[in-house]
Amino acid sequence: MPAKIPATIVTGFLGAGKTTLIRHMLQNANGKRIALIINEFGDLGVDGESLRGCGDATCSDDDIMELSNGCICCTVAEDFVPTMEKLLARATPPDHIVIETSGLALPQPLVRAFNWPGLATRLTVDGVVTVVDGQAVSEGRFAHDEAAVDRQRAADDTLDHETPLSELFDDQIACADMIVVNKSDLLGEEAAEALRHRLGEAARPGVQVLRTAMGALPVEVLLGRNTAAETDLEARHEVHHHHHHDDDDDHHDDDDHDHHHHDHGHDAFESFVVERGEIADPKAFAETVAEVIRAHDILRLKGFAAVSGKPMRLAVQAVGPRVDTWFDRAAGPDRATRLVVIGQSGLDRAAISTALSA
Repeated sequence: MPAKIPATIVTGFLGAGKTTLIRHMLQNANGKRIALIINEFGDLGVDGESLRGCGDATCSDDDIMELSNGCICCTVAEDFVPTMEKLLARATPPDHIVIETSGLALPQPLVRAFNWPGLATRLTVDGVVTVVDGQAVSEGRFAHDEAAVDRQRAADDTLDHETPLSELFDDQIACADMIVVNKSDLLGEEAAEALRHRLGEAARPGVQVLRTAMGALPVEVLLGRNTAAETDLEARHEVHHHHHHDDDDDHHDDDDHDHHHHDHGHDAFESFVVERGEIADPKAFAETVAEVIRAHDILRLKGFAAVSGKPMRLAVQAVGPRVDTWFDRAAGPDRATRLVVIGQSGLDRAAISTALSA
């Protein structure tokens, strides 16, 4: 059976910076074919038009699909599922799907929709990314212009949940795999760190909380998280049950990761490569990688390792403290181990290299 196509859900209130984050992603897609589904209604599809102007082959008109029939979580059966089926029917399916919700959409019903017949065997939720307006939230608001959010609410005739912004915000945080504190450059260092820690405490265990400016997040950090969010809906339960849908899902909570928040105040990102010889014990090496990630606030780590006595190379993929390994194909003649480390600026490269080479 072909591998499921991963989909990333980007949520957050109007003005938080979702479109800016997605534009940056498209401009740095590195050849990955990305399809966009944009939940725009009311104002003449502003988001769709701005994204179509990104000047990259990965966001051609054919790859941007706009849902204009109202709030995506309220029109799952009528609008979202048929759109996904149409996308899957293409002769050349996308490598990745990115869904930008309106700020009024509850993320949980959308994640739940990936269990629908016809979608469940072909799609998976790679991750839920919640974008927060750092300046607004630090000042006690949920959006830069809350009046504009209310106008957005009034413009949508299909909206079937009258949810206070505070409750919508709680649900967006509860469902997130990553929280992006955008516009953090507009805050002082102390305020930015205080907000990041506060959001981290409100999130589920294992959720990464990152500071950004202008949505500049590396594609390798944003995509490829492999969370299969549709399989752990219980862990992402709505904080406030306010939607007119029955919830008969009986999924288990398999997220037992430690909190992984990043104790530094840098907004830029960096990556570097660690090379070493063969490893002796894949399980022990994976444990070492997890320990190094925790100790140095590494966001992503990926690469391949040569294992002593094994003809196959070991693929290594880590998102936060979760490390996955598997044997994928024959190791090269040089029997080398090569790992790419990605994190926010200020990584102790020497210490990380030494620890991974031990």
